[in-house]
Amino acid sequence: MAPVSLKASEAASHRRQIRLRREYLFRKSLDGKERDSYEQKRIIREALAAGKAIPTELRASYDKLHREIQLEDAKTSTAHSHVDDEYGDAGLFDPRVCVTTSRDPSSRLKQFAKEIKLVIPNSTRINRGNNRVDELVSSCKQGGFSDLVVLQETRGEPDGLVVCHLPLGPTAFFSITGAVLRHDLEGGKAAPMSEAYPHLILNDFHTPLGRRISNVLKCLFPVPKPDTKRVLTFHNDNDFISFRNHMYSRVAGTDNVTLHEVGPRFQLRLYQLRLGTLDQKDAENEYILRNFQNTSNKNKVL
Repeated sequence: MAPVSLKASEAASHRRQIRLRREYLFRKSLDGKERDSYEQKRIIREALAAGKAIPTELRASYDKLHREIQLEDAKTSTAHSHVDDEYGDAGLFDPRVCVTTSRDPSSRLKQFAKEIKLVIPNSTRINRGNNRVDELVSSCKQGGFSDLVVLQETRGEPDGLVVCHLPLGPTAFFSITGAVLRHDLEGGKAAPMSEAYPHLILNDFHTPLGRRISNVLKCLFPVPKPDTKRVLTFHNDNDFISFRNHMYSRVAGTDNVTLHEVGPRFQLRLYQLRLGTLDQKDAENEYILRNFQNTSNKNKVL
């Protein structure tokens, strides 16, 4: 009797994921229409506020648009897109993150995964085993995880990080360079690792894509308490994101602050942003790092 109920539960979960995906794609298809409607209502609002005549091309639809303007509140008066739906509940619930690795990880990648698990509060590290990507994503969805983090390596050196937001995406692919684990920091001894919810410093993310990536990164972490002494820094410099993990302490009686690096430290570079989960290889790509893009110093994507 148990296997039958288990299969029924899996089938119900699969149908729910299909329904959510269809609703997401439908909302995404409405983005262009809603953007045009928002722009028309914005023009009418400005004309009414300034006491000017309604533009000729909007007079035919004025009555309908004016009725919609009167019914709007603070939330519905601004334009929304499928991007807002992806992280619509951010801050309402603490995220649950699953951390895993590529298959057959080296000892160094296992240690790196343990440290990433300590960096991200409320995260769970699991062994990849022989699970396929679609099985991994499906298990995380059924387990109620909000994000999936996959670490990759080349010849024992961590060189890739994938952040997949569940259940609908997006999925961000980063390359890792200059990874330094805790026991490899200068001095040979890192400060004790705190499990407090950290404050986040997201610096120099100015473009729309940069703000999108900063949203992907910050939604891995829960809202911290005001008095926590743990700080995580994501600093963007020419599209390379440097990560640092610090604890700070105040000198009694003064405003001086002493920083203690906890580790690990590494550098990220975005090379792909996909509008879907990790197992949806045919999903639309929002950004891909192309050949010869890195030769243009003036074209900064983040």
